[in-house]
Amino acid sequence: MKSKRVVIAGMGFGGIRAAKVLAGSGLDVLLLDRNNYHLFQPLLYQVATAGLEQESIAHSVRAMARSWSGTKFHLGEMTGVDFASREIRTDTGNLQYDYLVIGAGSVTNFFGLESVERHSFDLKELADAETLRNHILTSFERAVIEPDPARKRALMTFVIVGGGPTGVEFAGALIELVHFVLAKDYPDLSTDAARVVLVEATDKLLASMPEKLRAYTLKKLRSMSVEVLLNARVVDAGPERVVLHDGAVIPAHTLFWSAGVKAAPLAAVLDIPQKAGGRIPVEPDLTLSGHPDVYVIGDMAYLEQDGSLLPMIAPVAMQMGIYAGRAILAKQAGTTLPPFCYHDKGSMATIGRNAAVASAFGMNFRGYFAWLVWLLLHLYYLIGFRNRIVVMLNWVWYYWFHERQVRLITRRAGQSYE
Repeated sequence: MKSKRVVIAGMGFGGIRAAKVLAGSGLDVLLLDRNNYHLFQPLLYQVATAGLEQESIAHSVRAMARSWSGTKFHLGEMTGVDFASREIRTDTGNLQYDYLVIGAGSVTNFFGLESVERHSFDLKELADAETLRNHILTSFERAVIEPDPARKRALMTFVIVGGGPTGVEFAGALIELVHFVLAKDYPDLSTDAARVVLVEATDKLLASMPEKLRAYTLKKLRSMSVEVLLNARVVDAGPERVVLHDGAVIPAHTLFWSAGVKAAPLAAVLDIPQKAGGRIPVEPDLTLSGHPDVYVIGDMAYLEQDGSLLPMIAPVAMQMGIYAGRAILAKQAGTTLPPFCYHDKGSMATIGRNAAVASAFGMNFRGYFAWLVWLLLHLYYLIGFRNRIVVMLNWVWYYWFHERQVRLITRRAGQSYE
């Protein structure tokens, strides 16, 4: 008898976990993604700030599938589903399924600010990190030869929007890059004039953290010379300026946006009513209403637990992926699982060298110990032994020598390889 086919669309944190559960189960598992690699998004900002090579935070899906029995990879982008005929539409043809797991993730949410979207950078794809690194380094190269002091300072001004973990971590890494590395690379520049401005719309950074850790984060960033603007919103942007809600203008050539995400565009074409952020409502077992063979996991899934909406973060996606895989195996065995329940193991964010905050298991950590835990956990969750070694060596090198080895401009402004 022919094995039933499970198609997992999206090789993010959730998709990878689902695939691991289903591998070797006797099912025909097909992995689908528009990229041929799994990307460890939490470290994208370190690629953008010249700390890590792009390849060290990505791992070939085919290499993983090779060691997972009954698993194959298909390179393509899912564009729709015919639920009646159990057929997925992709840009490379149609695929049949018996079970479908959709984990296409999220994209940056600019909340309708077209000028901001046009003139800002974000970090969702591997290419985004390289583009941003090129831009940061090119800005300093331009500043070296810029005769106008005002434009010179604007070239060295970086506005970061969003006081969540990504914004905080990027701000800390960028100010350290400027002060400890670029200050030595550009002796003709007064890098003390460089500005890193972190803009947050609410009155606090890291909103999900306890008050003491939020206060520590704010104090630490400001001690590192990061300008933190609370209760401030960016409403407009241009190539050389950023405009705040009160009319204040920050002369800056770089705007980085990390103020929110929304479900991937795929959610809009599934012909299913969407909830806040474009997310798709799911049943307690993560299936679509009326489609018990279709699971939606990760950032695309809208599910409330204990009266609160589950956040769009990697730990939720990983636990959903594991659950979806086990639920499919249970159906094959003629049994069912209890409803999905997310177990919050805590959250953490690194601020800079020897400084991080963590809240886990009812305990709060900050400073060196939290930083060490952050390092070890990120190494643990990285996929690929080589990647772990390369990332660890880069971190050790930077820790002892305050050097970042990936200070390469791999594409000049306006250059195209097409």
